[in-house]
Amino acid sequence: MFSQNGLSLDQAPPISVVFRFFFSGSLFGILAGILILFFQTAVFDASSIQAVILTHTLTLGVMLSFMFAALFQMLPVIAGVKLTSPVQKANWVQYPFIFGVSTLLLAFHTGKPLLFLTASALLGGTILGISFIMLKNLLALPNHSSSSRGMSAALVALVILTILALYLTSTLSGLTEGVHYSGFKTAHYSFGLFGWIALLIISISFQVIEMFYVTPPYPKSFSHYLPPVLLGLLVIGMIFSSLSIDTWSIITVIIAFMLAAYAILTLKRLTQRKRPIADATVWFWRTGLGVLIVSMLLRIVDTLTPLPQSIAALSYITFAGFALSIVFAMFYKIVPFLTWFHLNSQGYFTAPMMHEVIHPKTAMKHLYIHLATLVTYILALFISPLIYLAGGLTILSFGWMLWQIVHAWKLYKHTQETGEKFEMNMDTVSSEQ
Repeated sequence: MFSQNGLSLDQAPPISVVFRFFFSGSLFGILAGILILFFQTAVFDASSIQAVILTHTLTLGVMLSFMFAALFQMLPVIAGVKLTSPVQKANWVQYPFIFGVSTLLLAFHTGKPLLFLTASALLGGTILGISFIMLKNLLALPNHSSSSRGMSAALVALVILTILALYLTSTLSGLTEGVHYSGFKTAHYSFGLFGWIALLIISISFQVIEMFYVTPPYPKSFSHYLPPVLLGLLVIGMIFSSLSIDTWSIITVIIAFMLAAYAILTLKRLTQRKRPIADATVWFWRTGLGVLIVSMLLRIVDTLTPLPQSIAALSYITFAGFALSIVFAMFYKIVPFLTWFHLNSQGYFTAPMMHEVIHPKTAMKHLYIHLATLVTYILALFISPLIYLAGGLTILSFGWMLWQIVHAWKLYKHTQETGEKFEMNMDTVSSEQ
């Protein structure tokens, strides 16, 4: 089966495994938009319970759902990791995960200890369980690429992030006194944004930027050392933060410079494409990398000289814009390709071409919606009523994505039911020979 540039598609999981995580992530995205309509500008105050609920809706419900989809697909394809029984593993992860996220959001809203304990059991069990399985398979590889090493580091960060989260929820439920609550909360936040979301995106980009857009490869020293150095800095910050209050400030500034450098280098790579036509996914990448630079510069300034709340909130909005932009870029590459690939590998010569699954103009329309959403959130920092428009655009953005998943799945099933396969009459072949 197809294999090039380090890719191995013969072990790709069933298409339903990837689609189901995309589907649930889109539903949580729609929920995020609804919550914004209710919470309004309170979400811009990082210390408010509204901001905490929205943050976990986006980071857990949306981002982790999409990243589970990416890992189930990319580990076999990019790293050559064979995940046995992928459908069963997806079932084992997804349903407790969805219930766990929903329970956690209710726990934050009500403050009930039982809900925190239930959410901890569900999320801790599923996230740690699948992370250890994936890590075990990754570490068993005889040869590692920059992407596989980076994904290993990202999964280690996810494990640490989850353990820190379990300590925080145990404190909120009253099981522990929470002596280290403040320090672990900062570490949890840092591992979540920098060690999991950013690091996983970076690791995958080492492979897909060159593959999808035909660019020169990243410098080997950069792609080889960036993930472990980034993870190492976070571990150092967690260990030594209790000794010095300035540790996290120093670590944050260093990481921010590293992520800004990564964004600049990747933007340069995108200007060196051998295929000069820029589709929507290229612009999603450019948008994400551009706002990442803005976010990191704001983070550096805010760390050195505290900024007003509205400006500090801008760094969170732009970081969310970075993460979601890259998710959307990957989505519009993965869904059409997987639909075509799985049907073609099953022998359907009537398999739809990728542009027939999701037309490039459809992806471009979502880009415009996404850009309008980002701009509206930024303006809402200064013109409060615009938060309603921002919430509505968020619902539209994820609803648009949800429909593309439904459309691709219906097209996939329709082709299976009515499509024609390649058939070879072996008796005829034998007589002709």
